[in-house]
Amino acid sequence: MPSPGAFIFGPWRAVSVLGLTEILSWGALFYPPVLTVPLIAADHGWSPAFAMAGFSVGLFVGGLCARYVGGAIDRFGGHVVMPVGSLIGAAGLLVLVWAPGPTSYFAAWITIGLAMAASLYDPAFATLGRIFGSAARAPITVLTLAGGLASTVSWPATQFLIDAVGWRGAYLIYAALLAGLAAPLHALALPREQAQAVPHHAAPSGTKTKPFVPARGFAFVLIAAGFAAYAFVPSALSAQLLAIFHRFGLPPATVVAIGMLFGPAQVVARICELSFARRLHPLWIARFAVAVLVAGFVLLALLPFSVAVAVSFALMYGMANGLLTIARGTVPLALFGAAGYGRLMGRIGGPYLVVQAMAPVVLTFVADRVSDAAGLAVVAAFAAIALVCFLFSRQPS
Repeated sequence: MPSPGAFIFGPWRAVSVLGLTEILSWGALFYPPVLTVPLIAADHGWSPAFAMAGFSVGLFVGGLCARYVGGAIDRFGGHVVMPVGSLIGAAGLLVLVWAPGPTSYFAAWITIGLAMAASLYDPAFATLGRIFGSAARAPITVLTLAGGLASTVSWPATQFLIDAVGWRGAYLIYAALLAGLAAPLHALALPREQAQAVPHHAAPSGTKTKPFVPARGFAFVLIAAGFAAYAFVPSALSAQLLAIFHRFGLPPATVVAIGMLFGPAQVVARICELSFARRLHPLWIARFAVAVLVAGFVLLALLPFSVAVAVSFALMYGMANGLLTIARGTVPLALFGAAGYGRLMGRIGGPYLVVQAMAPVVLTFVADRVSDAAGLAVVAAFAAIALVCFLFSRQPS
């Protein structure tokens, strides 16, 4: 780890800047809908499902343009692309506040989806990859430690703002933060330097170099499919898990307490990765994380449901998600190298966001039409697919 001063001066300043702006971006664009969408639906006289569909459309659009955002970061740098994302996000929130009908409402979410593609983890990882090259693993891990606080900060802050100024006032404040704080930080404080990517074949004779897998063909498909399959899990569970636990018989206060374990479990897992697993290949981190998650679903399926089982699953799920967030940035770097890393992250992030957009709708449909247990089985199946993909992914020797 660098000295504290390095987080203010030099390339590591990027981690400090992105740590703050990721909390702002996630807190303004991604986390509020669980609290604001029911209010938006009530104000417009829409069903909650119709109102939430706008958010899903935004994620879908973000997935479609993710690879182009990554390519732009490779070419121009995060200091150029990410401020544009913050300004687009502010504009989308303003349209959302103003939107009088369905057309403008969905246009607002499409705009916000574009902003998410240029503001959340994938562009942040791409920015760190451009600045640090193949040494970006530690900065990515440290960034996720800060990003893990986003939900912890956002949900209480959003609820406070809703109580004080309503959902429209909350979004106006978030738009001001994106335009007045996140965009200037991205534009003015992110480092401009770019690591020199060494081509795979360019090492001097007799020099040992780290081998990389070509970022194409079956090897790439397995990695992209693994992360896309995993994307179904947090997206689906964030929308339904606590409600499912309540329908299983837990009182609301207990359900909320269990939900609060998720964030700390993520952060603890990331600290452990940074402290004890830095020399382990990131692919093994991904395999371990998804195996823990699958074990958690087995626990739910085999043991009689109780508070202890629910707590155990929440902790295992939080730990797995904390590690997989790191792996999403570090596995592609370790397997495919730093050359074209931004576009590579966009190619992986596109399917990830598309599956993420569909997951809440699919889980809600299965839980309503069949049962909660069947819905959890569907989510577990996607986790198992991710595990198989990572197990069969090629690791250079």
